[in-house]
Amino acid sequence: MSAPTVIAPATAIEVVTCLVADDHPVVLNAAAGYLEAHEILIAGRAADGEQALAQITETQPHVAVLNLRMPKLTGIEVARHARRTSPGTATLLYTGAMDRALVTEAMDAGVRGFVLKQAPLPELLRAVKLVADGDAYIDPVLAGAMATARAVEPKVALTQREREVLRLLADGLTNDQIGKQLFIGAETVRTHIRKAMVKLAAVTRTEAVATALRMSLIT
Repeated sequence: MSAPTVIAPATAIEVVTCLVADDHPVVLNAAAGYLEAHEILIAGRAADGEQALAQITETQPHVAVLNLRMPKLTGIEVARHARRTSPGTATLLYTGAMDRALVTEAMDAGVRGFVLKQAPLPELLRAVKLVADGDAYIDPVLAGAMATARAVEPKVALTQREREVLRLLADGLTNDQIGKQLFIGAETVRTHIRKAMVKLAAVTRTEAVATALRMSLIT
């Protein structure tokens, strides 16, 4: 009788490399120091979003731990750019506060993990290891708050592209400018706006933007 076939598991990452970015030196050093003390190789430390993106592009770490609100580029903006410059890097937001709209925007940008700063540092370590292995992580406190918000708010399901278009509309961009930024035609932009207006029961595009902001569908 022949021996059974054994399928070897996928090779796990032996040493996780991680960049940590935060504009608060105490937080930056505490987070990076704790991760380093627990066998995470710190590829770099950055004090603002531009430094973070430059170091991610240069070092290509497995994980980038990013503060949400940083000078020059936010954590979400860094994550969005890093998808192109370092596609193998999993981004994780480490922030003091977060709401459902920001989580949605961050997910659209490719963020895979969310950890609140009030969580104990072992949770940050756990999140880093999980996203490095290809999993996602949402802080339990944040997940509970999001579930509560979903239960009491009307259900409006905008697509990722519709949210992106409305965000840019809120920033004052024209259809042509939005199209160039998203690499789509102006008529496609108009189509996304019309669909979003219908879903939001809005008569004008301004009303659609205002409604989406009020419902925390965009920020």
